[in-house]
Amino acid sequence: MNWQNERVLVTGAGGFIGSHLVDRLVQLGASVTGFLRYNSRGSRGFLADDVRVEFGDLCDLSSVRRAVVAQGVIFHLGASISVPYSFEHADETMRVNLFGTCHVLNAARRAGCKAVVVTSSSEVYGSAQYVPIDEKHPKQPQSPYAASKIAADALALSYHAVHGLPVTVVRPFNTYGPRQSDRAIIPALIGQMLHRDCVEVGNLATTRDFTYVSDTVEGMIHLAGCPEAVGQEVNLGTGSEVTIGELVNMLAVLTGGNLRLESTAERRRSPGAEVRRLLSDNSKARGLGWSPKVELIDGLRRTIEFVRAHPELYDPMRYRI
Repeated sequence: MNWQNERVLVTGAGGFIGSHLVDRLVQLGASVTGFLRYNSRGSRGFLADDVRVEFGDLCDLSSVRRAVVAQGVIFHLGASISVPYSFEHADETMRVNLFGTCHVLNAARRAGCKAVVVTSSSEVYGSAQYVPIDEKHPKQPQSPYAASKIAADALALSYHAVHGLPVTVVRPFNTYGPRQSDRAIIPALIGQMLHRDCVEVGNLATTRDFTYVSDTVEGMIHLAGCPEAVGQEVNLGTGSEVTIGELVNMLAVLTGGNLRLESTAERRRSPGAEVRRLLSDNSKARGLGWSPKVELIDGLRRTIEFVRAHPELYDPMRYRI
């Protein structure tokens, strides 16, 4: 797809992945609008001042419709993303993630958008029944968050089947990188290693397929312009896994931090909610022309540099959900 002057809406644009996506689309010449939830301070998150912003709420169909008017492509990233938060706030998680997605799909259909990319999560697979995990792997909701994303993905695909809406569901595996909050494991560990004598951890035996944010962004952009991806679910992962214990050791070496660890209850999921293993089969994405470029060690170095340079964004003394 030629992105020059293409009108693009990105929901969740001020957040971690969304802001990186907006930056890349602007570099490619797109005319980008970021859709952000209204806040009294008018915070734009990580968006540059020259990016057009539309404030609203995904749960309000009228504001979503206003934002979608005259847009050619939609990247839908806006969501309630915290798994632990969803344990106690399932109703809010479902409203934002399912009904918010429904509003985006309805608005996109009404506006005649040429491409809609709906962002899923590897959490929908739950603990792997087999590895690597391909797109045919059973969905296993081990949290209200995962259940909400399973439902939203299914709704998106139904809009393609019933209405012919050009939807692609992209499924990132554990994206990390600069700007990510310390709600996530990698910046949480880095912040603690830089500023604490003891690093609090959860389950060290679980494995994850960590994908650097620029690879996730390039995958989303590529799939938005790929006709063969329409109506498909596509994994975006590296095809490699590390245990959290191995990750801790890597980060300790890179930060020069210590390895005095303490496993705390608040950082461990309950046995039924713990997703023990995630490892992507990315052969579909590779067949469509995408492949990851950034090695884990290089991505970790870049993330450490960002956390060091922006201490105001992190609170290593507190556990965030």
